Amino acid sequence: MTSPAHRLFRTKPAEEIVAEGGHGEGGELRRTMTLWQLTLFSVGATLGTGIFVILGQAVPKAGPAVLVAFLLAAVTALFSALSYAELAGTIPVSGSSYSYAYATLGELVAWVCGWCLMLEYAVSVAAVAVGWGEYLNVFLRDLLGWTFPAALVHSPGDRGGVVNLTAIVIVLLATWLLLRGASESAGANAVFVIVKIVVLAFFCVVAFTAFDSGNLAPFAPMGIAGITAAASQVFFSYIGFDAASTAGEEARNPRRDLPLAIMLSLGVVTLVYVLVALAAVGAMPWRDFDPENTEAGLAVIAKQAVGATWPGLVISFGAAIAIASVVLTVLYGQTRILFAMARDGLIPRIFERVSPRRRVPVANTLIVAAFVSVLAGFVPLGQLAEATSIGTLFAFAIVNAGVLVLRRTRPDLPRGFRTPFFPVTPILGVVLCLVVMAGLAGVTWLAFGIWMAVGLLVYFLYGYRHSRLGRGVR
Repeated sequence: MTSPAHRLFRTKPAEEIVAEGGHGEGGELRRTMTLWQLTLFSVGATLGTGIFVILGQAVPKAGPAVLVAFLLAAVTALFSALSYAELAGTIPVSGSSYSYAYATLGELVAWVCGWCLMLEYAVSVAAVAVGWGEYLNVFLRDLLGWTFPAALVHSPGDRGGVVNLTAIVIVLLATWLLLRGASESAGANAVFVIVKIVVLAFFCVVAFTAFDSGNLAPFAPMGIAGITAAASQVFFSYIGFDAASTAGEEARNPRRDLPLAIMLSLGVVTLVYVLVALAAVGAMPWRDFDPENTEAGLAVIAKQAVGATWPGLVISFGAAIAIASVVLTVLYGQTRILFAMARDGLIPRIFERVSPRRRVPVANTLIVAAFVSVLAGFVPLGQLAEATSIGTLFAFAIVNAGVLVLRRTRPDLPRGFRTPFFPVTPILGVVLCLVVMAGLAGVTWLAFGIWMAVGLLVYFLYGYRHSRLGRGVR
C-alpha cells in the first residue's frame, strides 16, 4: 500500500506518456502538422489584439523607451520558451505543461497545472471573442456606415448588452474549422496569420512615412521605473507561444519541430512588436497617446500619417482577423489539453473520444465550444479574465521547474532540444514568473485562489479516485 502523500505526487513515466501519444478512445489523432503550420499556430495564438491596443497603455508609462520594454518582456518570456522547447522535444504530447508536470512533479501538481490551463484557455478565448464584435463594428462603420446594435455586441449589464451574439458567432466558426480536422484548422490559421502580419506591415509602412526622429526624445522620460512598468504590462502580449506544444500528437516530426516552432514564433512576434512600436512612437509624439482610447490607437496614427480615413478600415480589418486567429488556436489548445487529462482519467472519458472518421475529439470540441460560447455571450468576465494571466505564469513556472527535475531524474531521455546555460536559464525562468506574478493586483490573486480551491475540490472528488495511474490502468 502506498501512502496518500505518495499517491498525490506519483509521477507518470515519460516513455509511457509519449507511447500514448495520439491514442484516444475509439480512434487516433492524425499527424499532419508541419513545422511551418506549428510555427504559425504559435504566432496565431500570440500575435492577437494585444499589439493593436497595448501601445496606448504602455507608451504613457515608458515613452519612446517602450521599444526597450518590448525587448525586456521578450527576454522574460524567452526563459520560459526555452524550457517549453526542451520539454516539448522530450515529451511531445497534447497535454503541454500538464503532461510535463505529470512526468516531473507528480499528479497533484499536474492537476493544478491543468486546472490553471483550463482558466487560461477557456476564459481567455471567451474574453478575446468578446472584443471581436467591437472591431467588427469599427470595420463595418468605416466601410458601410452601419454597425450591429449594442444589444448584440455586449454581454448583459455591459453598455446596454443583451447577448454578445458576435462573440458566439466567432466561437462557432472556429469550432466548425476544428471539427473539419487539424490540418484544415492549421491551413485556415496560416491564412489568418499572414493577413494580420500584412496589415501590421501596412501600418509600419504608412507610419514610417510620417516618421520624425524628434519624437524619440527624450527616449526614457520616466526612467527605468517606467520601462519596467511598461514591460510588465506588455509581457502578456507574448503569452501564447505554448500553443504549439499542444499539437504534439498531431505534428509530423514533433521532437524536432515543436522546439523550433516555439522559438521561431517568439522571434517573429518580438520582431513585429518592436517594428510596430518604433513606427508608432516615431509617427506620433508619445504624449499624444491616449490610454483611454487604446482600441483605435494604430488606426488614429495611420489616419494622421495619410490624412485619410481608409487606413483605419485596414487596421480594424486586421484586428478582427487577429481575434479570429487567436480564438481558433486557443480553442484548439484547450481541447487537446482536456484530451490528455481525460486519457489519464482525471476528467470524464468523453473528452478523449476520437471520431474514427474525422480523427478529432468531436465531443470534446463541442463541449468546450458550448462552454466558451456561454461565457463569451452571457457572462461579464471582469476579474476572472485578468486571473488568466496569473494562471499562465504559474504554468510557466512549473515548466521551468520541470526542466530542472527531469534533467536530474532522467538524463537519459532523448531530447530534441536542450535549454542552454542550464541550470541558470530555468531557474531565472521561475524567478521572473514569480516576480511578474507578485506585481499583479490583489483582487486577481483572490480570483486565482478561489479558482484553485474549486480545482482541488474537483480533483479530490473525481480525479484522485479515477486516476488511471493510481488504479494501475494502462
